[in-house]
Amino acid sequence: MSRFTHFLAVDWSGAKGPRQKGIALALAKAEGGAPVLLTPPEPKGWARAEVLALLAGLEAPTLVGLDLGIGLPFADAGAFFPGWDASPADARGLWALIDALCADDPHLEAGGFVTHPQASRYFRHGKGIEGDRFLLPGAASREGRFRVAETAQRSAGVRPVSNFNLVGAAQVGKSSLTGMRMLHRLGQRVPVWPVDPLPEEGSVVTEIYTSVAARLGGVTGAATKIRSFEALNDALDLLGSPPVSGSGPIDDHSSDALLTAAWLRRVHTERDLWNPPALTTDIARTEGWTFGAL
Repeated sequence: MSRFTHFLAVDWSGAKGPRQKGIALALAKAEGGAPVLLTPPEPKGWARAEVLALLAGLEAPTLVGLDLGIGLPFADAGAFFPGWDASPADARGLWALIDALCADDPHLEAGGFVTHPQASRYFRHGKGIEGDRFLLPGAASREGRFRVAETAQRSAGVRPVSNFNLVGAAQVGKSSLTGMRMLHRLGQRVPVWPVDPLPEEGSVVTEIYTSVAARLGGVTGAATKIRSFEALNDALDLLGSPPVSGSGPIDDHSSDALLTAAWLRRVHTERDLWNPPALTTDIARTEGWTFGAL
């Protein structure tokens, strides 16, 4: 796995609008040095289409970590959307369905999917506002459905939120849906592990969860967000990375990306992370996985 020369972490956003302050990209080089933030083409932030173009045009062998869910729960019910005859058979089919139903949404937004008469039934849309299929019959909790990888994430001491939940500051449902539109449009230009087999050369896209990286960087407690350069550099030091320049406050999108780029560089050669015990062939092609979850 040491064939990668660059490690790119993308803190993603599912918000509406042409440009997103919540998107941050950071790059760490295999040869060493502190991770660096990539400057967006315009001061108002990255457009999702610009990130897509960057990934499609990668030249150096790069391990890319996207902070979003690349799939929806499937294993628990044998389907993404049990009871809907349009429910796809695998992750790439899911990405295609989402992109098709969002054809009229600009900026890779996903409003057309979560408001679709059938798809909307599977999501939590607001406090106390849930589709009639948000929970499976006999569900043990009100949290919603989880992928196998998200169950594994809990062993790292983090608390993922169901991708079917579109409510609250911790939700990643909107980010995941917009990210899946991007992955569909990326096509086969860059493999997406583990939906696609891990290639012997070239770049690879993976799903990451920045809170998992923060745990390895020594961030403890209920919150895993870093909001100062001093705390960020303490975490980078634990990952064997040189510090970044700066002092005082830093936004958590930037700190997430910087820390996770260094984390990818640090852990990418650990073979266990590419072979988690619960990752079966069926789960790989449907739900995908979160790199770092065991």
